[in-house]
Amino acid sequence: MPLRRRTFIRQLGLGAAALNLASTFPLAVEAASLKSSTPEAQGVSSAGILAFLQAVADSKHEFHGFMMVRRGAIIAEGWWRPYRPNARHMLYSLSKSFTSSAVGFAVTEGLLKIDAPVTSFFPDDVPPTISDNLAALRVKDLLTMSVGREKDSMGIITKEENWVKSFLSLPIEHQPGTVFLYNSGATYMLSAIVQKVSGKRVKDYLAPRLFNPLQIYNLSWETCPRGINTGGWGLSVQTDSLAKFAQFYLQKGMWKGKQILPQAWIHEATTFKIQQPATGGKDLEQLKQTSDWHQGYCYQFWRCRHNAFRGDGAFGQFAIVMPDQDAVIAINSETSDMQGILNLVWDNLLPAMNDTPLPADAASHSKLKHTLASLALPPTASQTSPTAAGISGKVFQIDPNESGVRAVRFDFSPAACKFTLTDADKEYPVQCGTTTWVDGETNMPGTPPKITVGDLRPVKVAARGVWQDDNTWVMTWRYYETPHHDKVTCRFDGNNVKVEFLNSVSEISSSHKDSRPVLSGRIQS
Repeated sequence: MPLRRRTFIRQLGLGAAALNLASTFPLAVEAASLKSSTPEAQGVSSAGILAFLQAVADSKHEFHGFMMVRRGAIIAEGWWRPYRPNARHMLYSLSKSFTSSAVGFAVTEGLLKIDAPVTSFFPDDVPPTISDNLAALRVKDLLTMSVGREKDSMGIITKEENWVKSFLSLPIEHQPGTVFLYNSGATYMLSAIVQKVSGKRVKDYLAPRLFNPLQIYNLSWETCPRGINTGGWGLSVQTDSLAKFAQFYLQKGMWKGKQILPQAWIHEATTFKIQQPATGGKDLEQLKQTSDWHQGYCYQFWRCRHNAFRGDGAFGQFAIVMPDQDAVIAINSETSDMQGILNLVWDNLLPAMNDTPLPADAASHSKLKHTLASLALPPTASQTSPTAAGISGKVFQIDPNESGVRAVRFDFSPAACKFTLTDADKEYPVQCGTTTWVDGETNMPGTPPKITVGDLRPVKVAARGVWQDDNTWVMTWRYYETPHHDKVTCRFDGNNVKVEFLNSVSEISSSHKDSRPVLSGRIQS
């Protein structure tokens, strides 16, 4: 290995164990884009993909992005406007599979062992008395969601400044390694461990090892108050990055002819490790016939039916790897029924795949290309209202409320409306198109829902508004780097207005209530 590269690796703080691995990936970025092909050339029916897209349109699921790769070639890709290919998308728990990859690299480089006690990495954060179960907790137990706790620690630790110390202080009711319980706090601890042994955040640690070789650049990853990547959530990447990540695992750690992560680790990380229990008195064997959440858990990956495996995240973020079919599928969406999305894949895309190339089908392929190019979330028909002229430019003083909102204002033009909300701190404008989506940014409090407490970064938004009737103006604010959107309904009655906010999580889940109050106000005299 050239001296310059050895020096660079030592500067990373990886030591001698990394020198051999360093030869498996280049420092210079190489072309990593997936090639494109027709579905039929790769043994897939264009009509089958069309049937899948029609099933999506007929379903309750809201898709944002979709890519299908067969035999290393992209055969279908599309985004439902205002979502777009060059925008990253929040992954929620699909972030866990990337954190698992970071652990794999650290193990390969000799920085840690999966049998190492978790307490050994954080001697300054352990409780005064270490229980037997805490002492027995290993890195492998974090990877397999078998910490031994009776509930997820995430909601507890994220309220503290030191998440590591909080995690280690919580009781462990069962022997580690014996009971599966989904625990995002466990994945955070994996991130903290990788940072401890490498001296780098997981995002930065993965850059030369995974992200750069796969040309995954447009990404972000949230951090805890102490600057550690959240691990179990908070990563955002583009849909094509998700597809490349899945293809990387399908190729057993190989990329562009280089073995980036050992096949042995890929096998270890994606094969059955622990069984998810049946709940609600249901029969486990029956659940295995229909549920992709009862096929076994791996190292931050899930087993699927049809001998597939996947990384997934809340509201419908998927990286599905299908070794038997030599295919991967990447999906970004918002849904309350993630099993329903997987059913669409198994019912439509799986039977569309054949072992040998198919005869060209020009008509179906042409229709597929047109359908993919014209995907859009259905807009509400736009209309005008005489009310707009009377309220445009007027400030509505808002009654005292829990959110501290003091005023709202509507400024209408022929093709847009600028909505401005004012509280004690500042003004928050959102520009809405009336016939098209208008892009912008906002950090209006409460938009969209955020897991990490204190995350005040502005978010990108595409906004559009319509008159539902003469006195009801409805805006849709799509935070297109997340799965979520807001529906803002403004009802006018003379000089009075009522503004009601409904986020999409509340819209699809009866267990989640939008905490923002209905605002009532009148035109300022």
